[in-house]
Amino acid sequence: MKKLILYIISTLTVVVVFAANYKSKKAGYFPIDEPEVSTKQNAFNTMMDVVSHQRCVNCHPSDNVPKQGDESKPHHFGIARGENNLGFQATNCNTCHQPENNVYSGVPGAPHWSLAPASMAWQGLTRSEIAQAMLDRTKNGNRSHEELIHHLTEDDLVLWVFQPGTDQEGIPREKPPVSEEDYKAAVKEWFASGAIIPEN
Repeated sequence: MKKLILYIISTLTVVVVFAANYKSKKAGYFPIDEPEVSTKQNAFNTMMDVVSHQRCVNCHPSDNVPKQGDESKPHHFGIARGENNLGFQATNCNTCHQPENNVYSGVPGAPHWSLAPASMAWQGLTRSEIAQAMLDRTKNGNRSHEELIHHLTEDDLVLWVFQPGTDQEGIPREKPPVSEEDYKAAVKEWFASGAIIPEN
């Protein structure tokens, strides 16, 4: 009798477990290990620690006025987006911003210095909203994931955030709280994991 009872209990246990797994698969989802979720989340957060930093967002304004400094104040001299994101003829970005930082005047510089396109305005957005805009091909210049990885990890203007130089008073500009190496690894990991955007 005891053997029969044990057999019935073990059989019912198998049936219950099978039914639960079947229900999960039928519903279209599968359990994901917490460490995997944590790794993807960490990659996203590490990447966004850089992308959402003022060194980046200052050139992704929502009002067509470039920002400057750690306080993201409007650019001196009334500079605005102008033509091709480069200002106007008399106030073209490259008049002052050269291909590298000017250690004497404190003017920052990097190759093809300019504002990001208006479609990529990030100022005031959450991290998730920035990521959504970044992946939207109608806003990002029709870039694929591969092209975005290249842009984010190899473009000299993007990577300027890790070598921002000093201001006019010789004070080093604040860098993102992530190393260039860790940032690049996080970008590649995030895209390799499917470029999943966490909820805000």
